[in-house]
Amino acid sequence: MALNYHTYREIRQQPAVWRAAYDLLLARKGEIKAFIDKYLSAGYQIVLTGAGTSAYIGDALEPALFNTRFHGARSIATTDILTFPDFYFNSGSKVLLISFARSGNSPESVGAVKAVEQTAGSVAHIFITCNAEGQLARTKGDNILTILLPPETNDLSLAMTSSYSTMLLSCALIAHIDELESQKEAIDTLSEHVAAAMDKYESSIKEMAARGFKRAVFLGSGSLKGVAEESRLKLQELTDGAVMCAFDSFLGFRHGPKAVVNSDCLVIYLLSPVPGIQRYELDLIRQIKSGSKVNASLIVCKEAPGIDPSNWDLCIELGKDNLPGCYGAVAYVFVAQLLGFYKSLDCGLNPDSPSISGNISRVVEGVTLYI
Repeated sequence: MALNYHTYREIRQQPAVWRAAYDLLLARKGEIKAFIDKYLSAGYQIVLTGAGTSAYIGDALEPALFNTRFHGARSIATTDILTFPDFYFNSGSKVLLISFARSGNSPESVGAVKAVEQTAGSVAHIFITCNAEGQLARTKGDNILTILLPPETNDLSLAMTSSYSTMLLSCALIAHIDELESQKEAIDTLSEHVAAAMDKYESSIKEMAARGFKRAVFLGSGSLKGVAEESRLKLQELTDGAVMCAFDSFLGFRHGPKAVVNSDCLVIYLLSPVPGIQRYELDLIRQIKSGSKVNASLIVCKEAPGIDPSNWDLCIELGKDNLPGCYGAVAYVFVAQLLGFYKSLDCGLNPDSPSISGNISRVVEGVTLYI
């Protein structure tokens, strides 16, 4: 039954698509490196941008890229750029704008490019997109580098799955363009571990989706907070809002947002592989277990933490191999994607087109550009 849906196929194909994206980037290494060298050597500031899921790519990458050539990159959503460009840029700004866009046709994607060009002193662009026919992909210029990803990433379903993870991973690979050949082992390991985890845990995730939770909260630290942000959206949009979702950092959650936790709430912990960070996260997990009644708790982690297993209902282990932070975060998102897919079916919806009301659509509509 699941195979009848684009959403399911697009979730499951991700490990193979990541390898294809790596090969595509490797074939263009010289061109990509020359473009990046030109603008970074001239002092251009990297800005990561997109709308909705595409904006969350930047939110996950901003902390993940700290030890790469893209350190200091700033994530600013196109929806923020459009309404207040003067807050972010001025005539002295030199900007390398990296735009993430599945279709490349959303009004904000096109409008943000124009807004930055009208506001900043000097602008260059990297378009990372999935649609060869989109407006961004068809925009040409000496200051533009277009990275067109494998056609499989242009998801046919409403929810962005392959497009999100592959755009995120591709930007992380571009940040390692100088040593791209040596990154193949990491990409192969990532792909193998996620494919194995999908096979091992899919039935358990399906069972979790059948539980009667009406709200969910995703927690993560650093780049995993950005993944939690996207995970929250996946479950909420695939259930047409029947499951209301939130996200936060582990430490930030205590400061008020923890009020969301009750017997209707599923709590999903995206556990950091870094021991120093994980200490804080495990403290919160224990606290919620001892003091709050939840519908269920789910942990996604490199390997199960050394605490009492009664602190969770399901633990999804991604594998013991270490991955660079900018790649490792990609491994976590399939859990929310599959959870959203099966919860959508549980709600009697079509996961490929779950919005009965029409409140959301594959490409955003109804936005007038005032630029």
